[in-house]
Amino acid sequence: MNLKISGDNRKLYIKLLLSTIFVTVLTLLVSSTIFFVNYRNINLNQVYQSDLENLTQTSREVISMTESAQSLTFQMYRNGNISKLMFYENPDIYDTTAAMREMNNYLNSMPYIESIYVYNPKAPNVYIASNKGQNGLMTKAELVDKDILNVLDHFQEFKPFVPIPRTYLKNADSSQKSNVYTYLCYDAIGNNNALNSAIIVNITTDWINKDIGKPSGNEPSSSFILDNTGRMLTGDQPINSLALTSDSPITKQIMSNKGSGYFVGMAQGKKSLISFTAPDTLEWRYIRITPYENITKKLNKIRTTTIYIGISILVVGLLVSWLLSRKLYAPINRIVNKMKSLESEKRNSLFTLKQDLLRKLLQGHEPITSKIMRDKRSELGISFDFQSDYRLVLLRIDHFQPFLQAHQDDLHVYKYAIMNISSEIASQAFQVETVDIGDDSTVLFINARNIPGDGDQSMLQTLLKQIQKAVNELLKISLSITYSPLSSQPQSLVPMYRKVVEASEHRLFLGSGCLIASQEHQYPETADYMFTVEKEKKLIDALMAGKVEEAKKIYTVIIEETKPYPISVFQSTLSRLTITLSGVMHTILKNNALEIPSGSQLSRQALAKLETTQEIEAIFFESFDEIKRKLNDKRSMKQDDLIRKINDMIELHCGNPNLCLNWIADEIDMSPIYISRVYKQNTMKTVVDVINAMRMDRAKDLLKQSDLPISDIAERIGYTNSSYFYRMFKKNFGVTPTDYRKIGQLEPGKQA
Repeated sequence: MNLKISGDNRKLYIKLLLSTIFVTVLTLLVSSTIFFVNYRNINLNQVYQSDLENLTQTSREVISMTESAQSLTFQMYRNGNISKLMFYENPDIYDTTAAMREMNNYLNSMPYIESIYVYNPKAPNVYIASNKGQNGLMTKAELVDKDILNVLDHFQEFKPFVPIPRTYLKNADSSQKSNVYTYLCYDAIGNNNALNSAIIVNITTDWINKDIGKPSGNEPSSSFILDNTGRMLTGDQPINSLALTSDSPITKQIMSNKGSGYFVGMAQGKKSLISFTAPDTLEWRYIRITPYENITKKLNKIRTTTIYIGISILVVGLLVSWLLSRKLYAPINRIVNKMKSLESEKRNSLFTLKQDLLRKLLQGHEPITSKIMRDKRSELGISFDFQSDYRLVLLRIDHFQPFLQAHQDDLHVYKYAIMNISSEIASQAFQVETVDIGDDSTVLFINARNIPGDGDQSMLQTLLKQIQKAVNELLKISLSITYSPLSSQPQSLVPMYRKVVEASEHRLFLGSGCLIASQEHQYPETADYMFTVEKEKKLIDALMAGKVEEAKKIYTVIIEETKPYPISVFQSTLSRLTITLSGVMHTILKNNALEIPSGSQLSRQALAKLETTQEIEAIFFESFDEIKRKLNDKRSMKQDDLIRKINDMIELHCGNPNLCLNWIADEIDMSPIYISRVYKQNTMKTVVDVINAMRMDRAKDLLKQSDLPISDIAERIGYTNSSYFYRMFKKNFGVTPTDYRKIGQLEPGKQA
């Protein structure tokens, strides 16, 4: 019999089987990946060790050949016949012949030497023993190998017996070139450090490079030599094709490493293994580059096969899980769904009834008797025992108004989460019931434990701090918590709850996230408090006088005086201050002809939504500062108008000889000292300087644009004394008015 099941339930059981399949496939892929990475590293290391051994052997051979060249050179220096060529300016023919025979003997005894030069800077000839190319005595003009002369001219730049890679022509009548490594040995003893003699041994690159470029095993690779500057000396392919320059990334990475090693990088656009040796005694490095894909070709095949196997297992598993879910789990699915439905309905019904009962008990809407409590506990599954010692704990969400605006649709979900977290933590030590009171409040009913001393309260405080921390970390919600003292009377539940609610209002003074013990906030009667009318008057006077900082201090003192009293004292004081200060600020704005804002934050409705005195204080202080800013802006505008008026008067009366600071002050009926100070503060200039500057500008215009005499011009711009005008003009522009006019006539386009 086929049972019809819903698509959602079938998906549930498909997931059950798929979890096993996915774990299997994931394990296979992860283990294969780990093996692949390990095998790849082992393989790379093996190739590197092989490359390193091969390159190191080449290095040893090059060093051995260098030592042979050095030994040969020393022998030639000690050879009596050859030394005559080096130190005699014109040796006789017999010495020359004997020396050339000795050089050819050395040349023939070492087949890897291509040529030997003996150089005496005082002699007209260069002595050459060569298997190919020029041979014998050659003048410097006849010498085809001009590059060697350049090397000798700059011999200080080369270290003795460090191979110098060169290319030169073998014969003047041939285009054939020879690639050699030149070993230079020279004598430069003397005060002037000049070259006295030199022996040059040229070794063909075929001997040094005979192992460079040979592949490692069956893997195609390329090998190269770098000197201590990162320059490529040789290789088995042209340098340009690899672009292995001293500035290339591969060269930089090799040169930054002091020893031998390897790394994977890009060479000629291909991922490659680059192996390199440490610098040898010649400060050379030997490099081998092998394409990465040739090294890991077999491993890549294994990885691809593993992926295909994993995909196959996954596809087959999907098909099998789908078929089995239809056959095996359909009956179980129906039973489980039915049980879940019944359990959910019962749980939701009991939870709602239990919440409603506990809420009515706190609010005094349900009578508290032993029989009723016993029956209700049994019926609704309430774990809390009203006959034992108990406490009430009130949890309140901090910054509730912003939180409500952001999460209004999900408020019940967050409240339910807070109840669950609180119950879970508190139940570690107590019997706990939770109830949602509405708005920002949740209450915990806690049965106390019989712990001597204050151990019960210490444990409670520890758990309540854990609740605050957990809710903050998980829900990003700050809680203020108030707890009551112990009570063993069920009838004390309602008054105890009211005291806890009243004590929780002291969050105003303690701030968000506080922990309040209600018994610590039992204050004297309200009648004991006397509102300080005198301080209120000082506050008003400070605001009217614009002394904002003093007003802030007086406000803080008035608020602090309400702390030792019930919260109603603070509320009434705040209400009175709100009305008084609103009227004062309205009067200040009106008296100064400032715009009065349509909506003010200093309203009892707005302040009632705030939770701490710091927030309320910030609103008051912001209003104080706003008034101060408006008054300062108005004062600044008045000063701007004054500056503008002074500038207009200077421009209009610039030609008036009486124009000065005192004249302007008389005209606008103000103090000259005040005018001078305000003008200097706002323009960074004095009134006198501005008057003189404007007169000088007008003098320049009249000198360029008119033929008036200098005395007339001085009179027009306000100077009654022509000599004084001359001095002022030259002081400002460095020339006299007459010279300035001449310059303007000669160069009409030039401006002083």
